[in-house]
Amino acid sequence: MELAVVFVSVWCLSPLSLALPAGFAGAAPTQGSLVEVKKVRGDVPDELPEPEPEPTSPISDFENTYNYILSRLGNMDQAIHKLNVGHYTLDVKVSQLLDRLSRLDVKVGELEDSIHEVDQYSKDNRKEIGRLEGCQKGHRVGYKCYLVYRRYEDYAGASRKCMERGGRLAMPRDRKEQEALAAYVKAFFHPGNWPVWLGVNDLRSEGLYLFDDGTRVTYFQWRKHFLSSQPDGGKRENCVAMSSDDGDWWDHYCDRTMHYLCEFDDRVAL
Repeated sequence: MELAVVFVSVWCLSPLSLALPAGFAGAAPTQGSLVEVKKVRGDVPDELPEPEPEPTSPISDFENTYNYILSRLGNMDQAIHKLNVGHYTLDVKVSQLLDRLSRLDVKVGELEDSIHEVDQYSKDNRKEIGRLEGCQKGHRVGYKCYLVYRRYEDYAGASRKCMERGGRLAMPRDRKEQEALAAYVKAFFHPGNWPVWLGVNDLRSEGLYLFDDGTRVTYFQWRKHFLSSQPDGGKRENCVAMSSDDGDWWDHYCDRTMHYLCEFDDRVAL
């Protein structure tokens, strides 16, 4: 009697046991087995239907394309606006820079003018110092002062040096000046014999001797000797120097370097 009661209880608690195939007896139910059981009972259909696709239409595709184009145009409009803002900012900065450059150019011009004035003042000052030195250290003859410089220069360099000092290469215009210069140069180099450049040349035209200021030479003191009569250089020797031992003139190559004699205006005498 007790066995019969137990059997009835188990049967009532497990109604699915009648539908289980023979191979499933005594095994734990799995997902696959539950599906099979549902199919046997008719709870699950054999095949699930495929989901139906959402309906589309040409109008919806056109709207999507239109909205996409509008979106891109909106982005482009924003980019162009940013570009315009950047261009305006750059234009303002360029204008400011040009204005600053203009003001700087004005200042540079003013500075150049100041430098020119200082340079001119320096040149004038150097000339005045040179003139004072020539008249203090040199030899006065009438309204002129003469000073020998024991530095080696060619003719062009000697002429430039004299002008930088406010004078010019010596230009004896008559016998009186020539004799005074000859005596001064002889005493300066005694007992030696050194030639010094004078401001006399025929560079413009052969045989036409001019002073350094362009005026024509009317008085000459050429060396006259049966062995070496001057001038004898022709077109090769076009610049004139004075010999310190006797004051005679010799023509020389203009690129030869030698001492030179400068003359200055004696403003005190004037």
